[in-house]
Amino acid sequence: MTTDGLQTLPDGRPVPLMTGDERPVLESWLDFHRATLELKCRGLTDAQVRLTSAEPSGLTLLGLVQHLAEVERNWFQRVFAGLDVPPVFEEETGYTLDPARGLDEALAVWRREIARGRELAQGRPLEDTGRLVGGPLDGVEVSLRAVFIHLIEEYARHNGHADILRERIDGVTGA
Repeated sequence: MTTDGLQTLPDGRPVPLMTGDERPVLESWLDFHRATLELKCRGLTDAQVRLTSAEPSGLTLLGLVQHLAEVERNWFQRVFAGLDVPPVFEEETGYTLDPARGLDEALAVWRREIARGRELAQGRPLEDTGRLVGGPLDGVEVSLRAVFIHLIEEYARHNGHADILRERIDGVTGA
């Protein structure tokens, strides 16, 4: 299946590139994992995305969407671009749920953070660098390449969590 010249899976996710130049391969894998997170939330109600995985964990699909919005902001805006921006949500992890915020709002914020990250990275070589902010590695130089690799890893790990959460909610597995 193709859309705008890009191959897509039957569920609508883009097929990541397996060959080619490094930048498009990295971007395609990150887009694939972003689409996987969105797929895990598809068709669920606000109440369902608030269901936790298993005691004692408070992990939810809504919390994962919010967390990954924070991750996008942190790595592209704070680390790579050196911007001093506040957390997207109430606290830096994004996991805290606001009773008034539903999935549609969280996904819209997450998409906005993705768009801003794309804007900041556009046209910049993979060798361009920013600096880690806070923690034991504060100030350590990091390349745009490393940012892409880290985000691919972060999404892949959390998509495993999302798969378990989705299975608990309604039995849907895979992807």
